[in-house]
Amino acid sequence: MRNKALFSEYLSLPVMAAPLFIISNPSMVIEQCKAGIIGSFPSLNARSENILNDWLVNIKHDLSVYNAINSNYPAAPFAVNLIAHSSNKRLEADLAL
Repeated sequence: MRNKALFSEYLSLPVMAAPLFIISNPSMVIEQCKAGIIGSFPSLNARSENILNDWLVNIKHDLSVYNAINSNYPAAPFAVNLIAHSSNKRLEADLAL
């Protein structure tokens, strides 16, 4: 976990994009982070554990490329909204990713 001062260096505004069911996807999250706000998506938008893994790899890769090019203005972090309801059979697997 970043300390508060360091964390604020990555944000244009203290804003987190809502993790929108069905709508939020890697492209949207990447653009949100590049704009300086925390991008997010619900883990279940990725229809399987394998797809979620691919999404996480792609988001991290694209943001690291962006940060290498834009070291003075790095992307904000991203978040994954884990559905913690007992009906979510993927919770443990998604959390592990």
